Amino acid sequence: MKTVLITAFEPFDGETINPSWESVRQLQNQQLSGAHIETRQLPCVFNTSLTCLYTAIDEIQPELVIAVGQAGGRPDITVERIAININDARIPDNQGNQPIDTPIVAAGPAAYFSTLPIKAIVSGLQAAGVPASISQSAGTYVCNHVMYGLLHYLALTYPKVRGGLVRGGFIHIPYLPEQAVKHPGTPSMALETITMALKIAINQALENSEDMVISGGTTH
Repeated sequence: MKTVLITAFEPFDGETINPSWESVRQLQNQQLSGAHIETRQLPCVFNTSLTCLYTAIDEIQPELVIAVGQAGGRPDITVERIAININDARIPDNQGNQPIDTPIVAAGPAAYFSTLPIKAIVSGLQAAGVPASISQSAGTYVCNHVMYGLLHYLALTYPKVRGGLVRGGFIHIPYLPEQAVKHPGTPSMALETITMALKIAINQALENSEDMVISGGTTH
């Protein structure tokens, strides 16, 4: 049976919960599209988050890895297209680290593109009535750090597993309503909707080895 690893973060920046973990942890041991789901919480800490992620990948040996993070202020589910090789922290992480203009991987590629079917995921979410879009920037904080580190690790260490590519990428989700109430005017999304959205995203990723073709004949 195929295995999917879904990661999420602990709370950060003064929040007492992180919607990524609140939703992801509900997926533990579920079966989706014939695959077994494993979940792990990552610390919101530069470098340490990648150590924990790589340990989980080596342990679980998944065919698919999706990292999920909070993007307070965004109104919809945003599937990230690209991660760049830079740390530029607006705020300190949960251990007080605040790297500014440092590479994630010294001498690594400038960027990595998601290997998830990002357009198929967004299309599936929208068809289910879930607000969703493609994001062109995962930022420069720990979320981008994890997305870049994930794709770098898969490209170098797990280019192929059991005859197929190990695919990976990152999805950002909005605040939960109980968070947004502390940030007047900030959009939010119900936990049940986010959890449903992640299931749809996993199914789309498992069922689409290649992404949708849009008008103009370009596939991403």
